[in-house]
Amino acid sequence: MPTGHIMMAMSLDGFVARPDHRLDWLEKQPTADEDHGFAAFQSSVDVIVMGSGSYRTVLGFGEWPYKKPVVVLSRSMKPSGIPDELRERVEVSDKTPTDLMEDFGARGYNRVYVDGGAIIQSFLKAGLIEDMRITLVPILIGEGIRIFGETEGDVDLELVSVSSFSSGLVDLDYRLKTR
Repeated sequence: MPTGHIMMAMSLDGFVARPDHRLDWLEKQPTADEDHGFAAFQSSVDVIVMGSGSYRTVLGFGEWPYKKPVVVLSRSMKPSGIPDELRERVEVSDKTPTDLMEDFGARGYNRVYVDGGAIIQSFLKAGLIEDMRITLVPILIGEGIRIFGETEGDVDLELVSVSSFSSGLVDLDYRLKTR
């Protein structure tokens, strides 16, 4: 079975996006000279899974930033919602996280980048996340989409490393403890 991996930026008050999925608050951070390992992380995964809100946000960036295949996990979005120029690289699925991971295994994918608040929550709930890098951004945005929602129980984490940067960002690397 493939493993799920998270790399997300989060405001200090726990949000990954504004309620309308905007990420404008991230642009306020002067991080041009800092390497938070995003390129290396992208190289380490085989496929990216995200929700429709995250997909629409990324689509709004203009140029598509991903070279790896992307699966948009959605019960409402249809394949017709994918622009023609992305149909070779982006697909839509309504599978459960477990069924999707089994499908990824059948395709030969080993490492899955899990992106977006609700999708992360569903993969955590299903026990499909192995590790995560959370970048704390020194800003309070007051409301938005949380990276972690309510859990059915404790999710024990083991701190692997902490890196701080002159911009004030802090990278926290965690491995999920096995139950």
